[in-house]
Amino acid sequence: MSSREVVFLSVGGVRFVTRASTLQQFPESRLARMVNDDDREFKLVNGEFFVDRDGALFSYIMDFLRTLQVSLPTDFSDYQRLQREAEFYGLYSLADLLSQEHLLKPRLEILEVRFSLQEMQAFFRIFGSCSTTIEALAEQITLFTGQQSGQGWSSPFPSQKPLVPLPLERPSHHDLVFLCGTEYSAGDQFVARYVSIKPDKRKLINGTNVLGLLLDTLLKDGFRLISTRTVASEEKVECYTFERMKRPAGLAIMVNQTPGGSGVAQARRSQVQKWK
Repeated sequence: MSSREVVFLSVGGVRFVTRASTLQQFPESRLARMVNDDDREFKLVNGEFFVDRDGALFSYIMDFLRTLQVSLPTDFSDYQRLQREAEFYGLYSLADLLSQEHLLKPRLEILEVRFSLQEMQAFFRIFGSCSTTIEALAEQITLFTGQQSGQGWSSPFPSQKPLVPLPLERPSHHDLVFLCGTEYSAGDQFVARYVSIKPDKRKLINGTNVLGLLLDTLLKDGFRLISTRTVASEEKVECYTFERMKRPAGLAIMVNQTPGGSGVAQARRSQVQKWK
């Protein structure tokens, strides 16, 4: 049996097809012994191994065997049941990761966009509870500046002179600041600031257009608009609050199959001691 490359399983009525080598990732597990015909509880019926366990949860077991990572949906809640399934199959390293439930659960992320329109300029400030999201936005948003003659706020065309990219202001790891629009410089010269937000390639100068693109970008990135309010009516500061469930990075393990001192064996021993 161990020489066959493809293995068919029926787990609680759900059919799975995989490689024998995938099930043998952890040599001490019951799945590896099953492939080697060394576990009589798993019955071979019409070329398929029948397993009287939860088929839906087994899909996460298979994902772990294929990737060596624990990556669960944001709405997943059956941590204890999945941990029991991992223990049943003898995947004690997976059970150990699942016991660290606080590291696997998604976290609520809050993002706030403040927008103020004053004469020919628009001011933006973005606050985020997750610094990595702010870092990602800082890489997406580019500010350009240049001088123009006789062109104002409503002009849709960039200056004919080369535009110079400017760094965004970063008051802290959790917020960023930028502005767009025009202001008088000298004579009939204007200093113009354009904003580009990847993957959109346009350079926008109108603050309302930039706001629309920014909000659309956040919605496409999985955020949900939960409230809008006016923070300061005199300065016309509008506040848009977003939230999303941020998935944690998948926890991973290293498989070391060196005889006599494998990390897998050590994980198994510590888990057995825990449950004695």
